[in-house]
Amino acid sequence: MEGLLRAGMRDVVSVEPATGGLAALAGIAARRNAPPVFVKALADAPPDGVFVAEAEGLAALRDLGGLATPEVILADRELLVLSMLRPRPRSETFWEQFAHALARLHLGTTHARFGWHRDNWLGRRRQINTWMEDGFAFFAQHRLLRWLGEPRVEAALDAGDRAALERLCDRLPELLPDRPACLTHGDLWAQNILATPDGRPAVIDPAVSYMWAEVDLAHVWSTAPPPEAHRFFALYRELTALDGDWRSRMPIVQLRQHLAVLAQFDDDWGAADQVRATLAPFRTRT
Repeated sequence: MEGLLRAGMRDVVSVEPATGGLAALAGIAARRNAPPVFVKALADAPPDGVFVAEAEGLAALRDLGGLATPEVILADRELLVLSMLRPRPRSETFWEQFAHALARLHLGTTHARFGWHRDNWLGRRRQINTWMEDGFAFFAQHRLLRWLGEPRVEAALDAGDRAALERLCDRLPELLPDRPACLTHGDLWAQNILATPDGRPAVIDPAVSYMWAEVDLAHVWSTAPPPEAHRFFALYRELTALDGDWRSRMPIVQLRQHLAVLAQFDDDWGAADQVRATLAPFRTRT
């Protein structure tokens, strides 16, 4: 409440906690003579620019990629204030619409290099986005190996696991197809897919960069989408001409997200086991 008042939002009368996020505190602020708004903050002092970078990511997804996002009402050092979205409807039509929206984002924003013009954040950790022309090197350096110095990752993975990750990174050109970079949401788990007031798919909490489209696909695939999403993957594949082997690549692509979860949370929801299972074939030289 104090932060909103300091930011000049003097029409706020109350803030009720909201649930669903992992890395941030969230609430719904009621206002006098105005619609309620969604408020996001961090319990600890936030990194400088974290909410400005998130607001910029939302604008990029909307303006460059055509995705629906909430309106940014305020983004400063302390807070991010957004217009309200709705929970997504439990319908196949919604997920079919989202397949079209995500395919448009990925097909319409191809880029010559991998990265972004600034670093941003994935949860509470900095996401390094230094421009590179080689997607395999970018993914290895800035999306996988960068997590090895994190204390929770060091505690969870033994020397054999770390060596296996390095070997996997060396072999990425054999394991993954050579794809162009495109604008990606970067943190597209199911909780970050909501709906606009009129029911269209909308997204929140981005960690944008120009990266492989399968980074987004892997995140949706690995976070147990609901039964009504069963047509999403087939339709996305049809719209993007994705090859039939895509599922076999998902554990490798999703390593990035599992390592990020492992680095940031005491309860890793099975991420360490997933990482070890994916690395198991690389623990000995072949």
